[in-house]
Amino acid sequence: MKNLDKIFRAYDIRGIYPDEVNEDFAYKLGKALALFFKSKKILIGRDCRVSSDSLFDSLSRGFLDMGVNVVNMGACTTPMFYWVADKYNFDGGVMITASHNPAEYNGFKVIRGIIPIGMGSGLEKVKKLVLKANKGVSGEKGEMVSKDFLNEYINHILEFVHLKKIRPLRLVVDTANGVGGLVASRLFVSASSREALDVGGAVPADVSFLFPELDGSFPGHDPNPSDSGSMDALCQEVVAKGADIGVAFDGDADRVVFVDEKGEVVSPDLIGALLVHHFFKDAGKILYTVVSSRNLVEEIMASGNEGVCSKVGHTFVKDKMMKEGISFGSEPSGHYYLKENGFVESPFIVLLKVLDLISRNRIPLSVMVSVFDKYELVRRNYEVSNVKKVIKKLKKHFKGKVSLVDGLSIGFSDWWFNVRGSNTEPVLRLTLEARNRAVLEERLDEIEGLIK
Repeated sequence: MKNLDKIFRAYDIRGIYPDEVNEDFAYKLGKALALFFKSKKILIGRDCRVSSDSLFDSLSRGFLDMGVNVVNMGACTTPMFYWVADKYNFDGGVMITASHNPAEYNGFKVIRGIIPIGMGSGLEKVKKLVLKANKGVSGEKGEMVSKDFLNEYINHILEFVHLKKIRPLRLVVDTANGVGGLVASRLFVSASSREALDVGGAVPADVSFLFPELDGSFPGHDPNPSDSGSMDALCQEVVAKGADIGVAFDGDADRVVFVDEKGEVVSPDLIGALLVHHFFKDAGKILYTVVSSRNLVEEIMASGNEGVCSKVGHTFVKDKMMKEGISFGSEPSGHYYLKENGFVESPFIVLLKVLDLISRNRIPLSVMVSVFDKYELVRRNYEVSNVKKVIKKLKKHFKGKVSLVDGLSIGFSDWWFNVRGSNTEPVLRLTLEARNRAVLEERLDEIEGLIK
């Protein structure tokens, strides 16, 4: 239990298997969460990582030994897990996943209702309960029931578009051997197959799949679409197939990143701006984060909305969206949140909305997003011995408009930057954006000189 400080993170529990996260820990976590939730029924889902099944067995045994009944979803995406928890009013749930991390990682996303439990909202209490988990079990054992919600979830996704208005498009889908393949393989099937599966109408698309097989060792590439190397195969396949777009999902399919018809990766901020422009005009409040591009922020304002700035991370984003009734939220990592979908990540719904836009406008994706692309942006990480000291130095050096919402943000007329410390390692994360490449490179050199 010596690694608790390392694996209990700001948004979830995550670490390397089996050194930091293992079956012994999972069993104690199950017992601890039984005490934390004080509920008689818990939902558990999992991704397809090699260690997920055995961690599920131990986690569920911890709940069962405490007299808590478990509903086993089996392998599922994280957004599907959230949707089931919301629709069926579960008091709490656990998704076993390490999201976009490499294969050697695993972890646990904990929710109460559909509200993520992070540090400051209960995860610190769970951590203390884990340390006491050696004490006793309930006299009455819980029961486990396994249920398949996949077709029901597919039908839910299809409610967000008018399929008859979408013309046939060519699409390449890279699910990186992750659980996104479960949803994609059901979403894009023939009409006859859908009837047999009891799933709604067919999405009119000529689809090619990359790495669709579920394999928790992720042999195709790491399940992180933010890593440029992970997108290479998709970009090449889009060009080779003459596709209209390509999309990549991460390991638990709560993120989606788009590739245009030229085989170029499209910034998630530009996709966010595109969605705001076409679907959320005068919608009220729209959320962005401290590291979102001004391309998105300016479109939020231009579309008649109030922009609301949030700290980075799904726990902070969802909390703010729920409290303020925000219609739409976007993160540069490829997370998109919809109020009409329970404020949770909605990657496949966003994909269908983009297909709808390309179909209706008959304009290539690269052209549609180009009207929002006005700035030059760079994101980099730096290993530093003292993050707080470096941030203090930067704050003293630059005399602009300061924000301390998340780390340090300083803005000027033609450029801005944000620096944030990692929650788990001595790393400083920099986001820098400017009106043109010359200003960007000049300010990047200046900031790096101060950091190094």
